[in-house]
Amino acid sequence: MSKFQECVDTYKAEFKKLGVNFDEDLLVKVAKGCGPSIYNRDAATVAGSDEKELETVKKNFLIKKLGLSDNDDLDGAIKEVIETFGSSNRNKYRAMFYYMLTEKFGKQDVYK
Repeated sequence: MSKFQECVDTYKAEFKKLGVNFDEDLLVKVAKGCGPSIYNRDAATVAGSDEKELETVKKNFLIKKLGLSDNDDLDGAIKEVIETFGSSNRNKYRAMFYYMLTEKFGKQDVYK
């Protein structure tokens, strides 16, 4: 099994633990879009309490990648995703985080 498939399997298991329904094809595309960061232990997760990191998610992913504007309540969506994971959950995997934001804003077409 490839390292990429191992990561995807981990994300699938985590989504099931959280009780979140997901589209496996979209999850694979989002994970690929994260590039090599999914293999780096530190970069593979999002620190939900680090304001600087959350600002980076907002600017680099939501605004640049998904094409959203800053007045689309991006901070509220990020907080909602953190709540879905649970603030004490240390496994806020970046690919899952980005997947949930993509779904929240209906931007699945970015990954077609």
